[in-house]
Amino acid sequence: MSGTKTSNGSGEMGTVSRACTGWTGFSPPIRVRRIGKESLPVPVEDVACIKAVLAGDKETFSKIVERYRKRAFLTAYGIVHNEQDAWDLSQEAFIRAYRNLKKFDLSRPFYPWFYRILKNRCLSFLRKRKQMAEVSIEGVFGLKTSEIDHDQARLVQECVAALPENAREIVNLRYYQGYSYQEIADILEKPIGSVMSGLFYARKKLKELLQEKGL
Repeated sequence: MSGTKTSNGSGEMGTVSRACTGWTGFSPPIRVRRIGKESLPVPVEDVACIKAVLAGDKETFSKIVERYRKRAFLTAYGIVHNEQDAWDLSQEAFIRAYRNLKKFDLSRPFYPWFYRILKNRCLSFLRKRKQMAEVSIEGVFGLKTSEIDHDQARLVQECVAALPENAREIVNLRYYQGYSYQEIADILEKPIGSVMSGLFYARKKLKELLQEKGL
């Protein structure tokens, strides 16, 4: 996924990563806990797991992940419309939820709280992806940000990803990270002339790819 980072499976975050290695089905039936005079749909299994995690049993959080990961994936996919991105973002959301469990109200259902974390992460990802695409379009075509819509941003990302590795690297350094020609030359250990000619080729190829997609 472009722009996202996932846990490498080591340390305390390994609990989440290991639980995110496959699907085990939908969430179990909800049992209701009575809170004062009102009944809220709070799965008692969730409460028990979260209490155990807060007490120091970190591995128990994997049960929460297993219970909700398919629903989380489908939620993320409905927002970002990309399978790999949805998987990565749902895993990141579980990690954030894990790190913020102390803020969770045990009298409330877990998933609505988690859903807000996941949704915010997905929207943040989309904003960042659009900003990156805007930079690339402005650099290659001279278009203004106001002229760029979501579909165009997505097409640019796809076309950049389709560039040959060397061309993609130069485009990333120049348009996404904002390095100067000299800085790129230093990073890649190449003559500045090679960087400039490489960028010229990359822009030409990117234009061809975008034109094929009707942009």
